[in-house]
Amino acid sequence: MFCYQCEQTAKGEGCKTIGVCGKKPEVAALQDLLVYAMQGLALVATEGRKVGVVDEEVNLFTCEAVFSTLTNVDFDPERFVALIKRTVSLRQELTKKVQAAGGKTDFNEAAFTFQPAADMDGMVKQGEEVDMKNASDDNADIQSLKHILLFGIKGVAAYADHAKILGQEDDQVYAFIQESLANLLRKDMGLQDWVGLVLKCGEVNLRAMELLDAGNTGTYGHPVPTEVPLGAKAGKAILVSGHDLKDLEMLLKQTEGKGINIYTHGEMLPAHGYPELKKYPHLHGHYGTAWQNQHKEFGEFPGAILMTTNCIQKPQGSYQDNIFTTGLVGWPAVAHVDDKGCPSMLDKVKSAVGLGCAGKGKDFSAVIKKAQELPGFAADTDKGKVMVGFARNTVMGVADKVIQAVKDKNIRHFFLVAGCDGAKPGRNYYTEFVEKVPSDCVVLTLACGKFRFFDKNLGDIGGIPRLLDVGQCNDAYSAIQIAVALSKAFECGVNDLPLSMVLSWYEQKAVAILLTLLHLGIKDIRLGPSLPAFVTPNVLNVLVENFDIKPISTPDEDLKTILG
Repeated sequence: MFCYQCEQTAKGEGCKTIGVCGKKPEVAALQDLLVYAMQGLALVATEGRKVGVVDEEVNLFTCEAVFSTLTNVDFDPERFVALIKRTVSLRQELTKKVQAAGGKTDFNEAAFTFQPAADMDGMVKQGEEVDMKNASDDNADIQSLKHILLFGIKGVAAYADHAKILGQEDDQVYAFIQESLANLLRKDMGLQDWVGLVLKCGEVNLRAMELLDAGNTGTYGHPVPTEVPLGAKAGKAILVSGHDLKDLEMLLKQTEGKGINIYTHGEMLPAHGYPELKKYPHLHGHYGTAWQNQHKEFGEFPGAILMTTNCIQKPQGSYQDNIFTTGLVGWPAVAHVDDKGCPSMLDKVKSAVGLGCAGKGKDFSAVIKKAQELPGFAADTDKGKVMVGFARNTVMGVADKVIQAVKDKNIRHFFLVAGCDGAKPGRNYYTEFVEKVPSDCVVLTLACGKFRFFDKNLGDIGGIPRLLDVGQCNDAYSAIQIAVALSKAFECGVNDLPLSMVLSWYEQKAVAILLTLLHLGIKDIRLGPSLPAFVTPNVLNVLVENFDIKPISTPDEDLKTILG
């Protein structure tokens, strides 16, 4: 195997025997084969648009299949076998439709004629032939840009899938993902062409995040400042991790009146700020920290655990029987909650790989039953509280106070310290950085990187909290809108604001967000804890020369450079 799509890749070069994430070689091969099969489907889908053939099922399947290959989502080889087979079936069905409409279908690409082997072992061998090394371009810099694009569209696909679940979509997002998959097969494009596509990916990701923001706020209201307890309440308990607000809502509805308290974990923390979710009194509080600590935290949780969207690690024996997955998340031998109402064999296959078949919701009775069997918390505990709910609507609601504080020199600088957390050494930089930010500066944060400092009391400046939790990783859209609004208020460009971005990354959604920032022309971003293994020195030079991207150094040095 060879995989280097996450920040923690082995030796900073690539995982070659087993993934640092726990991904086994056969799963890595099947994921690569799925991407390859999706490229064949994308060729037909892209041509179909030229003759007016747009297939809604193919669009949704594209996002879910690509999302499934993102880090820490699906580790179940059987589900990838089903996805690969479905990809080929959809390709054949769509080819007939495009042919009937007069479109081109005589593609001279092996991905278009690909047929999966008869069994999993055969598919694994096929996947090994098209992995990231064997399918590489002769030009290392072009290969680097191709992989940046591939990892970027994995992030876009994730956000587009989240948005679709909440009823928000835009065909231009689907079209770009499919066009990019098809383009990755090409050998006739130069460096500047690929640079252009990489930046275009950032533009499309901005749209995907906008759609998801509309889905979240349109369904659950704009987040409001909310205190979230970190302690427990005596009684039965269910812990919800991942990112999916709809899954949380369905679980809250199904547990009403059952004497079960619901706790969030990881990136579900911002859910407490949404009016339509916080109205449920049994949504008690937040338990634990970031995804990489789940072995210890899940092992100590005395209730059932529901894993949504992504960030799962190999379940430990201490909670193997208590954890459930849903949606696209999968781990072999872990109970999976499917969508309800999937009667046909085709729908059963689709449900088996996490694809919703009828939009009838999910039945979490198995999760609830497990929670009722487990002891729950024996007593109330008080571990303090944290504040959430400082998305763009809240922050811009006090924009006049913020602007005046800057003019009066009460606020000297804003820092966006955000991104993914992880287990690799060096991430304590972000804790120390926030601790050393001067008292006349404000820290905005989002995504799971905040768990390095989310419970620190930084005080306030004239009633404005110095630590503002903007939300999940996808709420980078909110942070961008805050920056844009401030730049308009001060009549300057975003790069001229007293604002610095100090970012951490781990997986492919972070890649998509970074590309969005580059698309917007935002410069002087500090990135860590290490730079991506898939970025060659020449490509890095382009980023440095055009966007002044730089690696983090030390908190003291970076603060001195930024503040003078």
